[in-house]
Amino acid sequence: MAKDPTLKKKRKSEAMLEPAAPEEGSTSAQAVVAEVDSEHAEKKAKKDKKEKKDKKKKDTDGDVTMATEAGDVTADGDKKEKKEKKEKSAVRAKLMAYAYITSQPAHEVPADAITPIASPMASAKLQKKLLKTVKKSSRARQLKRGVKEVIKALRKGEQGLLVLAGNITPMDVISHLPLLAEEAKGVEYVWVTSKEELGAASGTKRATSTVLICSTPRRRPQPKDGAQAKPAPTAEEMAEWQKPLEECIKEVKELVSFILLSSYEEALLTSYYSSARSSQEAPKY
Repeated sequence: MAKDPTLKKKRKSEAMLEPAAPEEGSTSAQAVVAEVDSEHAEKKAKKDKKEKKDKKKKDTDGDVTMATEAGDVTADGDKKEKKEKKEKSAVRAKLMAYAYITSQPAHEVPADAITPIASPMASAKLQKKLLKTVKKSSRARQLKRGVKEVIKALRKGEQGLLVLAGNITPMDVISHLPLLAEEAKGVEYVWVTSKEELGAASGTKRATSTVLICSTPRRRPQPKDGAQAKPAPTAEEMAEWQKPLEECIKEVKELVSFILLSSYEEALLTSYYSSARSSQEAPKY
């Protein structure tokens, strides 16, 4: 029988050190089996314990995740509610401020503070319309404010509507402006009571004595450095201030004609009564 070349002979020392296998059914064999069983049981118990621990950890992580998501949803809901409350309070504050402003009376000017040359004086309704038109013209940059700018514009031939404040002191500051407006072509003038309201409408914090609403569109200056010029205003933008300006000029002309007619009728009546009185008082021969 041929020997397997892979097998090596054991040394005598290895053969002496290798323990002998216990016989089956002996006490030592039973102890070995019990020890192996106990090891298997211990490993199984450790494995079961680890599985329970992992399962418990997963459940805890899931609960934490769900709680976190719920907390996030709650936090998002709280933020949304706070934002809505804040917006509502802001809107309420604006409405209250608007109601307070509209309930307050307009700037009242005493009758003795109005200059005696303030004619034609616009009515309360026309004054509101004039101030709105001044505000729109200021946004469109069609407004000349102040005595110097107004005189310069009138001398250059600007046309439009001249608005003067009646409570300016001394009146010599603006007393020459109506004469310039009458001499200029295409310029009407009208008086309002308050310089403070006129200044606020023209976009300044200070009181303004006079403004000129220019009826011709302003020319846009060409940039010197070669940059692109600003686009020309559209028809809608021009109509936003031109239409109310035309309405104001029309009403001012009607007011002037009414004042002239009234003064003419008053002069006729005065002359009639004076002549009648003189005829009655004249001696009869």
